[in-house]
Amino acid sequence: MLNLRKSGERGAVDMGWLASRHSFSFGHYQDPLHMGVGPLRVINEDRVAPGRGFEPHRHRDMEIISYVLDGALAHQDSMGNGSVLRYGDVQRMSAGSGVAHSEFNHSKDELVHFLQIWIEPNTTDGAPGYEEKHFDAASKTGRLCLIASNDGREGSVSMRQDASIYATIMDGEASLEHPLGTGRQAYVHVIRGSATVNGVGLGAGDALTVSREARVQLERADQAEILLFDLPG
Repeated sequence: MLNLRKSGERGAVDMGWLASRHSFSFGHYQDPLHMGVGPLRVINEDRVAPGRGFEPHRHRDMEIISYVLDGALAHQDSMGNGSVLRYGDVQRMSAGSGVAHSEFNHSKDELVHFLQIWIEPNTTDGAPGYEEKHFDAASKTGRLCLIASNDGREGSVSMRQDASIYATIMDGEASLEHPLGTGRQAYVHVIRGSATVNGVGLGAGDALTVSREARVQLERADQAEILLFDLPG
C-alpha cells in the first residue's frame, strides 16, 4: 500500500525568524490524520534566520535527530555538549529521562536549513545521550547510506528504536532498491530534487509511506537527495 503526502499539504509555520513545514501534527499544527508513521513522530523542515533560534527547552523520552541541509546550526545542551553542525553532519540526542538544549543559527548573515526528526524510543526514562557523525556527499551518492540505526552499525549514529534511516543522493537513470522485511514499513521523504518511488513521482518535500510491500524502489531521479526510514509496522 502506498500513501502519498504532498509537500504543500504539510503544516506551515511562519514566525518571521522561523519558517517551518511540519510533516506530522506538531505544536500549533494539529492534524489527527497525520500523527506519524510507526515510531516516526516528527519531521520538521526548519529555516532559521541569521542569529536567531530556539532558546533552551526540555525534552524527554524521544530520539531527536538533526540533519543539516545548508548553513550552520549551533547546539548546546545540559549534558555539556556544544557544537556547530553543517551539511553532512547528523546529530542524535537521546532525551531519555530529561535534557535541555538550544539550537541557533550560527551565522549572522545566512539562513540555516535543517530537518529535525523525532523518533519514539522503545525504552523510556533512560540516561540522556548524544552523538554526531559526518556523512559526506560521496558516501551517499548512488547508494543508500545508513546514517542512524538501533545498533550503530556501518558507522551510523545509534538510537533506541528498531528503526533505520538511510540517506541517498541520486541523479539520472540509476535505481536503488531496499527490501522490506515482514511487518516492516517505510517512509520516504524527498529533501530536494525529484524521484520516482515505487512508481509514484515525488518532488521536494513530498513523502510516501510504503506498507505491505516487499521493497522500496527508487529511480528516475533528478538531482535528488532522499531519506528512507525503515520502521516497524
